[in-house]
Amino acid sequence: MAPSGSGGLRRSCHRVLRWIPVIFITIIVAWSYYAYAFQLCIESIEDIGEKITTLLVYHVIFILFTWAYWKTIFTDPLTPLKEFYLSYSDREQLEGEGRGESHQEILKRLAKDLPIYTRTMSGGIRYCNRCQLLKPDRSHHCSVCDKCVLKMDHHCPWVNNCVGFSNYKFFLLFLAYSLLYCIFITATDVRYFIFFWTVGGSFHQHLIQYWDGVPDTQAKFHIMFLFFTASMFSVSLFSLFGYHCWLVCKNRSTLEAFRAPAFRNGPDKNGFSLGLTKNIRQVFGDEKKYWLLPIFSSQGDGCSFPTCLVNQDPEQPAASSRHNSTVKSSAESHHFPARPLRESQTRLLIEGAGQNDQRGTSNPTVTIENET
Repeated sequence: MAPSGSGGLRRSCHRVLRWIPVIFITIIVAWSYYAYAFQLCIESIEDIGEKITTLLVYHVIFILFTWAYWKTIFTDPLTPLKEFYLSYSDREQLEGEGRGESHQEILKRLAKDLPIYTRTMSGGIRYCNRCQLLKPDRSHHCSVCDKCVLKMDHHCPWVNNCVGFSNYKFFLLFLAYSLLYCIFITATDVRYFIFFWTVGGSFHQHLIQYWDGVPDTQAKFHIMFLFFTASMFSVSLFSLFGYHCWLVCKNRSTLEAFRAPAFRNGPDKNGFSLGLTKNIRQVFGDEKKYWLLPIFSSQGDGCSFPTCLVNQDPEQPAASSRHNSTVKSSAESHHFPARPLRESQTRLLIEGAGQNDQRGTSNPTVTIENET
């Protein structure tokens, strides 16, 4: 067995290594800023009006992009509220039982007053042995962060962070603005790229006057390589951003897209979907003025979610006073303007209810499970 000092050193090395993708992206972005702002805009574009306009638009996109990226990286993933953790006596009782029926009976008793409606694939209560808590709906244990994360989507190495309830909106905006950033660079740089590669012919002779504004081979290299980099990133970002837009419209996380959340009556991949508009508002909130800004505005508290299921779970109360008090205190324990869950649910389930009448509306909350 390795000594504890060796284990601590290994963990420290792993923490440092996990920052390598972030450092790589930061270096690429810093270089792109130099290549575009200085080598292209300042050194190569001769028209003053075009230069000023291009720089202004570029910096607006650049600020939004870096702001969203920063918030995605440094927003801590939220963990379940203290009500979901087992007390010392409950842990002792649970550890004294095996993995059989009695073990599940204890978990069911403990989950009775909590807004837990999802199950494991085998139909049991979701419990995290590592964190010693009853898992809220849509939460999962991240092996990299070593904690349970509310509405976990995935662990992203490019931000060295878990993407979940607290920063999913920031992650979406990061993808959107990084895509816009790359498209803008590609669109404004393509003319100079063509000038560089076009040899001979009247087209080249007609446009060579623009390329003469580029003073040296170094600038030409930056502009050429900038076009290649931006266009390649645009393709991959378009696919990733499109996929997450689809997830938002369906009200699914990446984990739920791979395995449908399981309820008492079985898996249901559309268990959380409340219709396009309400699905979007769950992530971006009600105030549209905040939608395009990396400011937290998502609905709910991350521990409980409305569903469109017709059949309610008879073992769970329709409304728990204990949970209501938990939600009210969540705004104090979390650094986000979390709204009371019941208000969010009422707003989501009542407004535009005609769209979901054929499916029915139901009590709050649901999730998927990696059985641990």
